[in-house]
Amino acid sequence: MNQNWLVRLGAGLTALAVKWNLPVKGLIRSTIFEQFVGGESLDQTTDTIKTLEQFNVEAILDYGAEGKETEADFDRTKEEFIRVVRFAATRPNVPLMGIKITGLARFALLEKLNTLVRLTDQTVEIDTGSLTSAERQEWERVVSRTVEICETGADLNIGIVIDAEESWIQDTIDALTMQVMTVFNQKAAVVFNTVQLYRHDRLAFLKRSFALAQNRKAILGVKIVRGAYMEKERKRALERNETVLIQPDKAASDRDFNAAIDFCLDHLDRISLIVASHNEYSVQHTVEKLLDAGLLLNHPHLHFSQLFGMSDHITFNLAKMGCNVSKYLPYGPIADVIPYLMRRAQENSSVAGQTSRELFLIRKEVARRKRYKGAIPKL
Repeated sequence: MNQNWLVRLGAGLTALAVKWNLPVKGLIRSTIFEQFVGGESLDQTTDTIKTLEQFNVEAILDYGAEGKETEADFDRTKEEFIRVVRFAATRPNVPLMGIKITGLARFALLEKLNTLVRLTDQTVEIDTGSLTSAERQEWERVVSRTVEICETGADLNIGIVIDAEESWIQDTIDALTMQVMTVFNQKAAVVFNTVQLYRHDRLAFLKRSFALAQNRKAILGVKIVRGAYMEKERKRALERNETVLIQPDKAASDRDFNAAIDFCLDHLDRISLIVASHNEYSVQHTVEKLLDAGLLLNHPHLHFSQLFGMSDHITFNLAKMGCNVSKYLPYGPIADVIPYLMRRAQENSSVAGQTSRELFLIRKEVARRKRYKGAIPKL
């Protein structure tokens, strides 16, 4: 992933190879899959979860299903999400689980509804009047699946983190998420929306979401990220001659990300925040602002998270400090998690120096352990 040309070539070839059933799964399993995924089944994540627990690191479980297209697939995915919630409830260090609405709904339906959403600081509505009767019934099943998952989470005290996806379906996802959030987050944060700050409109959306939650007397649950669809978003907008929603540069994205942190920490009594970041400065900024405000590092409304396989130096240092911190731990059959893996590869290669820094830290640690003949001395 330190070679951009290899990522660009490999992303397309890998998807085709899996689709054509070429014998590449063993190679994928022993390389990128092993680095970023907890296993091919829920049970296979157990050892990783136990290892993380030894270092006071939690896990956010995520069944890597997305892009499904049939009602049978959507129902199976819903049942698997519920199984994850029940599994998480038996583990002391799995407080949250992630879901993708594209695992529960047809992409084309979400895209059609995207222009029919109205979300203000007073109301959130999805106008289904222009849908056919069959499409309205289909949408009702999507809502029902989402509600059932959130109900299970509320009953078992497991948070449901709804992931962000492409902008041309994100308004639909936001509206659905806010609708269930205002129902289930009356007493505690059960439902979390994800806000991608590489979009220039998301800081305003975050503040609008908070106002809506306030008006509904609900706690706003929010995971803030920089984002994982940047290359895809920019390419589509340029091809269609549409407004590019991506920030003009990384500095603008960083500015809005840190402003989002500040806003949430200023309202931490009514916002439950997940800071999902691999950026050392943003994490340090959050910790320093907490300390300056006299707040606990393990404040119940603040959680840090990094992807499994990335930024271990951030995760384990935060845990040692006593912060609430987790690894985002996806699992699923190799064919199902290919889209996730390709985004990780593209995300790493598109962030200047990210992979180089990861490799530098890993090589430095390997050299240190060799020097001490495999022992890990106290630092």
